[in-house]
Formats: sequence, C-alpha cells, structure tokens
Amino acid sequence: MGRLGSYVQDMTTIALAAPAPAPRLLSRPLALVMLADFAGLFGFYLLLSVVPAHLTAAGAGGFAAGLATGVLMLSSVAGELAIPRLAARYGYRAILAAGLALLALPALALLASSALPVVVVVCVLRGLGLAVIFVVCGAWAAEMIPAGRRGEGLGVLGIVAGLPAVIATPLGVWLMDRAGAEAVFVLGALAALAGLGAVLGLPAGRTAVAPGAGLREPALVRPAVVFAGTATAAGIVVTFVPAVAHAGSLAAVALLAQAVATTAARWWAGRFGDRHGAARLLVPGALLAAAGVLALVLAAGSAVALLGGMLAFGAGFGVVQNASLAMMYARVSTAAYGTATAIWSVAYDTGYGLGALGFGVVAGAAGYPISFALTAAAMLALTAAATARPRPTPRG
Repeated sequence: MGRLGSYVQDMTTIALAAPAPAPRLLSRPLALVMLADFAGLFGFYLLLSVVPAHLTAAGAGGFAAGLATGVLMLSSVAGELAIPRLAARYGYRAILAAGLALLALPALALLASSALPVVVVVCVLRGLGLAVIFVVCGAWAAEMIPAGRRGEGLGVLGIVAGLPAVIATPLGVWLMDRAGAEAVFVLGALAALAGLGAVLGLPAGRTAVAPGAGLREPALVRPAVVFAGTATAAGIVVTFVPAVAHAGSLAAVALLAQAVATTAARWWAGRFGDRHGAARLLVPGALLAAAGVLALVLAAGSAVALLGGMLAFGAGFGVVQNASLAMMYARVSTAAYGTATAIWSVAYDTGYGLGALGFGVVAGAAGYPISFALTAAAMLALTAAATARPRPTPRG
C-alpha cells in the first residue's frame, strides 16, 4: 500500500502540475465581427486598384490615379481619430453598420460618372467607411481574443482581413478587363452591404475610452512609424503595379502573390510573437519589405523581379502588420485598445495614401525605377529613426 499510495500521490502531483488547456480562441461574437470585417474589406479591395486604373484608362493620367488612392486613405485618418469616442457614445455595432454603408453606397455613384470630382467625393466617403472597419473590427476583436493567445488571434484576424486582398484585389482587375469597371462597382457595393447581416447578431454595448493613450506616447508611436513606412510601399504597389506590369494578367498574379504572402506572414508572425515576443520581428520584417520594393526597380523588364519583389514585400509587410499591432496592444490597457487601433490605422492610411500620391508625382518626373529605389530608402530611414534608442538626458 505504501508504494501504491506513493504512486497515486505522484500521479496526482503530475495532474495538478499539468498546464491548463488553452482558452478557446473563436467565439460566436468574434466570428461575427470577423465576418463583417471580411465583407467590408472585400468590397473595399475590389475597387482599390480598379478606380485608379479606370481613371487612367479614361485618360486622367498618373496624378489622378494617385490622387484617388491618396484621398481614399487620407480621408480615413480623420475618421479613425474620432471613432474611439464615437464608439463610446453610440456603441461598436451602430458605428460598424454605418461604416459598411459608407463603403457600399457611394460606390454606386461611380455608375453615373467617372469625373474626377465625383471620384474624389466617393473616395472620401469610402475612406471614412474604411476607417470604421479598421478601428472597430480591430479593437472589438482584440477585446474578444483571450490575452494568452492575442498574437495568434491577431494572426487569424489578419487572415480574415487579408483574404479579401488575396481574392478581391486581383479579382477586381480581372473583372474590369472582362466585364468593365461598372460590374466591379456593383459587386463591391453588394459585398459591403452583406456585412450588415453579421452586424445584426452582435451586441450593442458601448466601449470605454482610456485617457492618456495617444499620439504623444513613444511606446505606441514607434512601432506605428515602422508600420507606416511599410504601408507607404503598400499604397504604391497596389496603385502602380498594374501600370508597371503592362499586362492585366501579370498585374493580377503579382497582386495575388503579394496578398498571399502578406496574409501567411501575418498569421505566422502572430504564432511566433506569442512564443518569443512580437518586438523581435519588427525590424526584420521592415528590412524584408524594403528589399522587396528595391527588387521592383527591375520590374518593368522582368516578370521574375516583379513577382519576387511582390512576394518579399508581402511577407515583410505581413510580419510588420502583426508585430507592430501586438506590441501596441501589449503596452496599453484593454480600455485603450480602440485608441491603439486608431493610431495603428492612422499609420496605415497615412502611409498608404501619401505613398500613392507622392509616388505618382515623383514617378512622373523620374520614372518608376528611381521612384522604387527612393521608396526603399525612405522605408529604411523611417525604420532606423523609429527603432533607435533615445539618448539619455544628461543630468546637471
């Protein structure tokens, strides 16, 4: 009996010492948020390359194409800064429904006119809708993800947000070539409106807004600046790769390669970050993204350089997406997730919009190869500036 008692005691000790099972990652409310996120972004990405390509085909020129993407992304910045407080007042559900409507309904106006002023107004309204999708879906999902699986959860959310880019961006270019831009405008509107079905099943509760977490906090700003550098290149490649490729099929394949690489890398970075820390991935991801953009210097004359560059950029971009956001969530309380998400989204939209607009101006004067080289250099400079250790303040 002594040995048996000792055996039972040892087994009990082992059972007690066994780690608790990981908390369930996917709940019904989280699944509904992800469905709304997917629907809204599907409608967004369908039109992302089509609108500037439609303007270019109509003879508007590279500046107008860059302006369309620039206005779209920059208009979302104002909305992102206001959304945390609007969500605290009206609730995530009401704001998310309004955002889906803003992504959908203005797109139908493009059926009546492709004049630049009309396109600009449509892009402004859709940019506000995009701001809602980024901030509300990101912050609401982060609140629902178990803390110990946050990186993995953000990786899954990245897959949900990345699949529309994988499918809809090349699909929009392909569909425009075969059925016309008008068909893309209608499909994009219907996709965003479909997300309202998921919103109806979500709770209408309000969220708290934590004071103090903002644009003056280096802990949030530094990873956001690195992310902004990669987002700058993202706006450039989505807007101008169709023009560089000179063939709709090659452009579609290149955009697909970038989107797949971004989505896969974002998921992998989440799992790695949970185990080893997200901060270890930030700089390597930014360097890989810059290398991919540098490869595009040769893209006009080489399909291999174009596809290789898009794969490398996409992988680096996905790593930086996950690592920067995970770092920001780790540095604030749950009540400040909305603010952290807003800052991250502002970095995305500012970089995306300014990249497309600035590249259009520079490329018109210097050409695509030089402009891609300058973009890679700017990405490296931003990364170095944001990750440099601050000098200690001298005492005296």
